[in-house]
Amino acid sequence: MKIAVSSDHAGFALKEEVKALLEQEGHEVLDFGPYNEEPCDLSDYVYPASLAVAEGKADRGIFVDGVGYGSALIANKIYGVYAAVCQDPFCAKLARSHSDTNVLCLGGKIIGSALALEIVRAWMTTDYLSDIEKYTNRVDKVKKIAEKHLKKLDEIQE
Repeated sequence: MKIAVSSDHAGFALKEEVKALLEQEGHEVLDFGPYNEEPCDLSDYVYPASLAVAEGKADRGIFVDGVGYGSALIANKIYGVYAAVCQDPFCAKLARSHSDTNVLCLGGKIIGSALALEIVRAWMTTDYLSDIEKYTNRVDKVKKIAEKHLKKLDEIQE
């Protein structure tokens, strides 16, 4: 898979560890930055990474900031992006299997790297339970909300 990654300065170190794991597992990583720990604005990196997921240039995204919520707030503003903050492998599995998320958000100040890498492994290896009607019905309802309130990328004029 092709995975978009991004962070801010607080998530930089963990993003680098996540990148290494993804590459070790055979995934192609698209790094949207930052490329050092200098103070920066999260949206400058998460927004273009989110667009890559929405446009199909990346299959999924993994974003790391201090607590994860800033990344999720930004990512979920983009049509076609479904981001979840996960702080343990169980939640990561549910975020994929029940909700078909395509972006994982992690908190570099909240969880250590060993746990974060377990979360990434769980999320990356869990499939959406598309054959179970109760989950597809719920995901379809969320997609209908997005259809009603978010603009598709091809409808946006720069």
